[in-house]
Amino acid sequence: MNSSAEIQAILALADGTIFRGLSIGSLGHRVGEVVFNTAMTGYQEILTDPSYARQLVTLTYPHIGNTGTNSEDVESGNGHQVWAEGLIIRDATMVTSNFRNSESLSDYLQSHNTVAIADIDTRQLTRLLRDKGAQNGCIMTASNGATISSEDEQQAIKLAQEFAGIEGMDLAKECCTPTTFEWTAGSWDLSDTLLNRDVPGSHDSGTGGFFKHLGTHVEAKYNVVAYDFGSKTNILRMLVDRGCHVTVVPAQTPIADVLAMNPDGIFLSNGPGDPAACDYAIDAVRHIIEETDIPTFGICLGHQLIGLASGANTIKMKTGHHGANHPVQDLATGTVMITSQNHGFAVDEDTLPANVKSTHRSLFDGTNQGIELTNKPVFSFQGHPEASPGPHDAAPLFDKFADMMEKAKA
Repeated sequence: MNSSAEIQAILALADGTIFRGLSIGSLGHRVGEVVFNTAMTGYQEILTDPSYARQLVTLTYPHIGNTGTNSEDVESGNGHQVWAEGLIIRDATMVTSNFRNSESLSDYLQSHNTVAIADIDTRQLTRLLRDKGAQNGCIMTASNGATISSEDEQQAIKLAQEFAGIEGMDLAKECCTPTTFEWTAGSWDLSDTLLNRDVPGSHDSGTGGFFKHLGTHVEAKYNVVAYDFGSKTNILRMLVDRGCHVTVVPAQTPIADVLAMNPDGIFLSNGPGDPAACDYAIDAVRHIIEETDIPTFGICLGHQLIGLASGANTIKMKTGHHGANHPVQDLATGTVMITSQNHGFAVDEDTLPANVKSTHRSLFDGTNQGIELTNKPVFSFQGHPEASPGPHDAAPLFDKFADMMEKAKA
């Protein structure tokens, strides 16, 4: 940090703990659930993931910001919005060095009106959250360059304690697209022309600059309707890669409207908040399961909604799973995948009905990571197989969805 621009900030937890540091984002204060993410890369994808709505994200990797930000690594389908309520890190780099960089992390946070605090002991904070569970918190910055007072600290603790918490909160309808739209872009890949250039040119999101879309020109064989509960754009890209014509609809779209589109498959996206609060979505998924034979694939919140619609329960987790290094076992084959994770709720495996089998399990804590109906072409996965950020071990789940639609069309 540049000492001439240092502005004090604090992170206050609901239990009264105070962490003092420096502001690297916007001025003001924000409240939310404090969680920790163990990924070593992908801070921009994390910030723009709608599943982090109303959460203050702590990154356990200490050195953040060295690659800057760009216009491609944005996961919010609804514009270029930062969905995380705030960012908490150890060290903010003073130098950005990457050929794709267009704006420093600090400038990016300020331009997106996001509060952030650096120079705190994130190891201590992570241990506290691991021991006590995710806590409500408040990031507060000093105004006009002033110092944080004891009154400010007490006010920040009060704000943290007054936050209602994520449990019981329906955020899917707040984070979804307001209107139906079609998604046609496939996954990113470095442009062949860039690899032959000595000096990188300006990037323009895949239209002749650094990147090209791999799947954009794949023949669209499957008509897929995607319920948007806070979807990440890389999920939509990976569907396009596999020959899907994707129509994205708002979270509260009536199931009759979806069925009128004659889908070959229905996709249920990730999203924030408590799945049990999304009664409209549970009702829609229950109709899909009970009244149709349409292949259906759910990820994260979509996975939890399938569980609830099938008759199972969901539970609030102590700390949740947030990171890109989580081992998950395929129960049928014994194969272990390293996966990307971002969720604070889980399907209670003990409550699964007889027609729903568990397919995947976390090797960190044994919680459910996947289910499949035995009498319908419906399955889901708790982690994030689109891997933004994260490993690609679980990507074949998208192939499974395409195979199910192919068999249904035969």
